[in-house]
Formats: sequence, structure tokens, C-alpha cells
Amino acid sequence: MRTIKLANDKKRDAAISFETTQRERAVKYVLPNGAPPTNVKILKATIEQDISTLLNKYESLDDLAEEIIYSDPEIDFERTGLLLDASRKLYLTQDNEILYGVDLYEIVKTPDGAEKGRTPHTKVQGNINREQPVQWSGKFFPKAKAMKMFVFSKKYQIRHVSGLTYDFLYDMAKQLHDKNALMLIGTGKKGMQPLVLQTGGVPYRGFLEGRVQDDKYCLILHLTNLELKELMI
Repeated sequence: MRTIKLANDKKRDAAISFETTQRERAVKYVLPNGAPPTNVKILKATIEQDISTLLNKYESLDDLAEEIIYSDPEIDFERTGLLLDASRKLYLTQDNEILYGVDLYEIVKTPDGAEKGRTPHTKVQGNINREQPVQWSGKFFPKAKAMKMFVFSKKYQIRHVSGLTYDFLYDMAKQLHDKNALMLIGTGKKGMQPLVLQTGGVPYRGFLEGRVQDDKYCLILHLTNLELKELMI
């Protein structure tokens, strides 16, 4: 069970659980014998059939194209299509040699794709289950407005773990339901810092959505790291 330490508008906090919810598919795919399908990894090509390797072997694209017509050098008939049990990601140099020392950078780009800046990538520590809880920022966003401002890429359902946390979360959900708005939540004293769900994870802005029906509630944590902006033409 994954947990998050969450505070309400009164600065009272509790450790509660959160999880993804999956809908059952209305249509299920099966094999001709009725068995469920399974995913497999298939070898597409080896490094010898990579376009960069072939270009080093042949002088030009025209020469390579002509060779492909007559001898199929881009296909390894012995190994292409083999099933793979396990695989591991490797970084290669421009000469297709294994690279053992890799420096990772975070690159920021402008809306037109030009590089704006880069900084060394560092693994950020998870911050949702620390001594200082995730805070309400006090900033409400009407649902219709939030849908036009942000791209929400993940969502989790916040669940109670006891009768006390039920009352705690139900009150949150009712406030948000009555206002028909999302609440920006985050870390830090004012709840404005991004959420990092796990060490090395992506920082996200968090928004709480609440729904209630009689004595039932649904509290959803929406995550986004992309804000929609108008392009000035």
C-alpha cells in the first residue's frame, strides 16, 4: 500500500493510502483457442543491421539502397524475430560502442523546440511521506478553468485507512465538491512546491478533486507537469 502524508485546511495531517484504479474493459481479446494473449519481446534487428552501421559499410544511401534490393543486408535471417526473455538498456556512442560513463542532463526547450538551457540531472528524493506533510495551498481552481490550463497525465484515488481518516477525507472531498473546484496541493510551508512520489521521480503539481454522494466520497489526486499556454503569433 502506497501512502501519502496529507494535511487539510486546518493544518491537521494524517497518513493515508493512494492507488490507481483500473476500469474493466468492455471488450476482451483472446486467442483462437480462447486463451488470453500475452506480451512478448521480439528481436527486430541487431547492431549490424542498424542504419548507421550500414552507412559506414557502404559509401552512400544510393549504394546502400541498391545493396538492399539485391542482398538484404538490413535483415539477419538467423536472428531477426527471435523471442527475448530479458533485456537491459545500454547507451552507445556514435560508433555504436557501449558507453560506460553517462552524464544525464535535463534540457529545457522553448515552445518552438529550441534548446533554452540544460542542467545536470539529479535524483530528487521523494517528498510525499516525510515529517512535513503535503499541504493545501489555499488556491482553488474551477474545474472548467483547470482543464484548459493544465495537462493532467496521472491520477490517483486517495483512500482512508480507518474511521478517523474517513471523516478526515470526507470533509476534504465535501469542501471541494461544494466549490466545484480543484485545490492545488504541494510540499513546503505554503504547499507550493512540487510533489515527487518516489526517489528519482518526476516533480508534479498536485490538484485534489472531491466528489460526495450521501455518505460516500471520492477524493482524486491529479498530477501534471505541463501547463498550456497560448502562443503569440
